[in-house]
Amino acid sequence: MINKKLIAGFLIGGAVVAGGFALSGKTGRISDGIGFGNPEPLIQTAYTGPASAQPTDFEKAAGNAVPSVVHIRTLVKSRQVAQQNPFEGMDDDIFRRFFGEGGRRQFSTPEQRASGSGVIISEDGYIVTNNHVVNGASEIAVTLTDRKNYKATVIGTDPNTDLALIKIDAKNLPAIPVGNSDDVRLGQWVLAVGYPLNLDVTVTQGIISAKSRSIGINRQGSAPVEAFLQTDAAVNPGSSGGALVNTNGELVGINSAIASPTGAYAGYAYSIPSNLMKKVINDIKQFGSVQRGYLGISMAPDNLDDAQKKELGITANNTDGVYVMDTDPSGAAATAGVKKGDVITKVNGAVVNSGSELSEQIARLKPGDKVALTLQRNGSEQQLHATLKGKLGNMTAGNGASVSALGADFAALSRQDAAKLGIAGGVQVKSIEEGGLLDQQTNMKEGFVITRVGGIAVRTVDELKAALARQNGNYQIEGTYPGSGKAYYYGINEN
Repeated sequence: MINKKLIAGFLIGGAVVAGGFALSGKTGRISDGIGFGNPEPLIQTAYTGPASAQPTDFEKAAGNAVPSVVHIRTLVKSRQVAQQNPFEGMDDDIFRRFFGEGGRRQFSTPEQRASGSGVIISEDGYIVTNNHVVNGASEIAVTLTDRKNYKATVIGTDPNTDLALIKIDAKNLPAIPVGNSDDVRLGQWVLAVGYPLNLDVTVTQGIISAKSRSIGINRQGSAPVEAFLQTDAAVNPGSSGGALVNTNGELVGINSAIASPTGAYAGYAYSIPSNLMKKVINDIKQFGSVQRGYLGISMAPDNLDDAQKKELGITANNTDGVYVMDTDPSGAAATAGVKKGDVITKVNGAVVNSGSELSEQIARLKPGDKVALTLQRNGSEQQLHATLKGKLGNMTAGNGASVSALGADFAALSRQDAAKLGIAGGVQVKSIEEGGLLDQQTNMKEGFVITRVGGIAVRTVDELKAALARQNGNYQIEGTYPGSGKAYYYGINEN
């Protein structure tokens, strides 16, 4: 005999529960909540249909991106360094025998080899990568996906954003299409493409889990800019400098860092947004260094609790925006009328809710650019317009010091040599010293002829000194190389 109580479920008060739905014994309809005899459902439901369709096949995006991502191998040669005797002044023969009579001991640093990734951005061989991938490298080798190998040269670097531009001598390369990182949304599918752990090209997938993330990892520059795209696509050592692409195969970020207690992938990876990358790389290509504008404010840290706000004297009730802790009297913000206690909510119409978002917007601009600021002051909204300046403070105190800071020897070009170059005159760079601004910030070579500094024509060393004295620490050097027939531009920033 069949027990009717066990057919298709079990009986409760005249209703049969099957597969997780409660069927009413009276009406036969599906209940819209969880509850027994309760006229109001315990959990309200809203049936809106299936979730938005998401791509399940990344083949097209991977196929578009993979040929544009390259493997970079670097070599840092061994070099001699001197170690100071830590016991200098002690009268002990043991220390003298170990360190020598000069008080220094010479030793060699070991040769270092490393591996990273890069992204081809032009058909004629320009490649974007991370500064930390190529920094200090004596030799840079690039391997394409077709196994062809090239030697690369560094065009310029920007430690503050951890970006670098290198070039190989090749034509008709598969340049990646660059997308708009501002269009990236949370939850959007992305692919990370690179050469992790010295493996061949590797593609991983994930989603965008945060935007404008600052994690305090970049300590290479004096004014670091961090506004990372955060993703859970797997990125490991060796992937640095590789591509983060959307489902159209467009570049939306340059993979730069991972957050990990072990040094290997542990769930989060960070990429430099493509819009910031475009500005930095265009500056490096055109000027040799980044032309960075400064607003001249100090910002309150993000995510302060009420006690911390009280301690810092923050009285603004507005929690959306960036609180201005102070302004530099000679900075762009103060000149425009920004005051301590203002809350900046938009930059050129783009909403900013954190210091990293504001920094990213300003980092896309250069000195002389005008920026519209929307801010809250005493409960009312105001619009101000600021003209960005170079880094605050002049580069040097005097003419001679300015030339000294450049770190080079100069000589006026003779009339005969100027005539051969088809120019009225100029100042030739005879030698470049290691550690000077020309060495640190440009790819300038000895023999370069300077014709203008900050738009001011120079024909003698004295005119060069006078032109430098009129600069504010962020300017452009224009000139040419004998026999090139081309104009070259190098940017100087006092970092």
